Amino acid sequence: MPEKTVRQMSKLERRHYSLAARTFRASIVSAVIIGLVALIVGMGLFVYVLTTRYIDTAFDTSKMAMSITGKVLDIKPTVDEVMSIYRSTPSEVLQTVENAVSERNEWGTAGFGVEYKDYFQKYHDIKFEQDYLQILSILKDFKENSRADDVYIGMYDPDSDRLVFIANGDTSDETGSLIGEFESVSHNEIEKFMNWDGEKRLFQINNSKRFGLMATSGLPVKDKDGNIVAFFLSDIRLNNVVNGTKSFFVLFAVSMFVIVNAVAIGSALYVRKNLVNPMNSIAEAAASYVKDRRAGNESTDHFSKLNIRTGDELENLALVMADMENDLADYEEHLTEVVAEKERIGTELGLATRIQADMLPNIYPAFPDRPEFDVYATMTPAKEVGGDFYDFFLIDDNHLGLVMADVSGKGVPAALFMMASKILIANHAMNGKSAAEVLETVNEQICSNNREEMFVTVWFGILDTRTGLIRAANAGHEYPVMKKPGGQFELIKDKHGFVIGGMAGMKYKEYELQMEPGSKLFLYTDGVPEATNSGNELFGTDRMVEALNKASEGSTYDVLGSVSDAIKNFVQDAPQFDDITMLCLDFIGGKTQIKDEAEDM
Repeated sequence: MPEKTVRQMSKLERRHYSLAARTFRASIVSAVIIGLVALIVGMGLFVYVLTTRYIDTAFDTSKMAMSITGKVLDIKPTVDEVMSIYRSTPSEVLQTVENAVSERNEWGTAGFGVEYKDYFQKYHDIKFEQDYLQILSILKDFKENSRADDVYIGMYDPDSDRLVFIANGDTSDETGSLIGEFESVSHNEIEKFMNWDGEKRLFQINNSKRFGLMATSGLPVKDKDGNIVAFFLSDIRLNNVVNGTKSFFVLFAVSMFVIVNAVAIGSALYVRKNLVNPMNSIAEAAASYVKDRRAGNESTDHFSKLNIRTGDELENLALVMADMENDLADYEEHLTEVVAEKERIGTELGLATRIQADMLPNIYPAFPDRPEFDVYATMTPAKEVGGDFYDFFLIDDNHLGLVMADVSGKGVPAALFMMASKILIANHAMNGKSAAEVLETVNEQICSNNREEMFVTVWFGILDTRTGLIRAANAGHEYPVMKKPGGQFELIKDKHGFVIGGMAGMKYKEYELQMEPGSKLFLYTDGVPEATNSGNELFGTDRMVEALNKASEGSTYDVLGSVSDAIKNFVQDAPQFDDITMLCLDFIGGKTQIKDEAEDM
């Protein structure tokens, strides 16, 4: 693949990497591969068929020569006479003759040694015998009137592993074999001729320096006792097979070259017409569409006027693009309204966020003229507005109301329910009711008109700023965490009542927490311990308490900051799923407490 994009390529490069060019190259490669396979198979079949035909010719020639010879005369006396002379010749003389024959076969010149002449002189009388002359005549006729290059009779000598020539239809000094001449053969070559079953065509293919590639076929002659008398053999040179194979290869290669190029060019033209050109038309229409849109032209006929009629996926693509262009035009007509509506909703959500933030105490320090205590709280919604809320307010000069609550659900509905719950709790607390009475009264009011079946968990406590005593009630909310002077933050596992809004007629148990100068109280919603990281692991109360203790001697601002930092480090990039709300009260004590204690005395 090229490193450049299509838009960065030159015109020549685009042509090189075009679909038409790739189709052309792919067609060439595919056709060449198919051609090579066809060539190999074709040449194999050609060689097999032609070689088989030559072997059949040689075998049939030998068989006919044997049949006619057998009807005319008995060759056994002649064969026995030749083999008798051969076997009576000393082995060293035979070796000398074999060397001379080999030299003659290789260089085309006969050896003229005395032993060589004496050996062949022994067969002189046989060559003029009537039977032998008749045998030669038959062999010559078959040699001249058949496709065989040589027709001859030979006999195998198992003692020396040599085939001895009895008579040869080829009388040429260059290619023929003399009576009594012999050549070495392997036992494996001659064995299948000796063990012939009378049905298969016998043949042997050899490659010699004298004759080249040669196929020898024939069959044995047996006497009435089943003993082999001799072998009628025919040789056919396979040069024609080799030459024919070369001609076949050249003809096939030229034909394949023409056909491959024709197919590749045709495929490329077809792809260009039916694939490349329609695709380019669609691409050009898309570019024109983008250009016109940027220029403010609202024309909607860029794709519909293409008129692509290929009857396949490209035609469907053009139709889909035309539909898309029309749908985009319709969408753009309504886009302004959608954007305006989204901006209005965003503005309203932003206003709701600010209203919710303003509904909660957000000034620090909250009571700068009350040195006997310090309180600070934060709320981080998971959405634009949240369902958690906190509150702290002076009921009178000596009592501070503390609220930590979590409304079911999130978003705008939870925020509206939160505001209503906050107002009700504050109103009833200002009427002088106890913590339990406030929760009971608010629960009855919410349950009387709660068609959406929403609920809120609430921890509500009233601090006596003179003594540090907190009277509190818990409506299904998280456990508070408290620190004694010089000690550590610890969970206060108070008794929970049922959630506010869950069921009418609920009663809530009130309990007391005694704070001493230097004590701190930490309130929170479930968004703190249930903060989750990317591994789906919860922050948990243990990590929360650990973070609290790291800033246990700091201000309320420091305490909440320590917990907030710990949550951020734990969660990191994981999204926030729930509102996170925290409140910390630091009871300092002071003049008011001392004054009240003096008055009590």
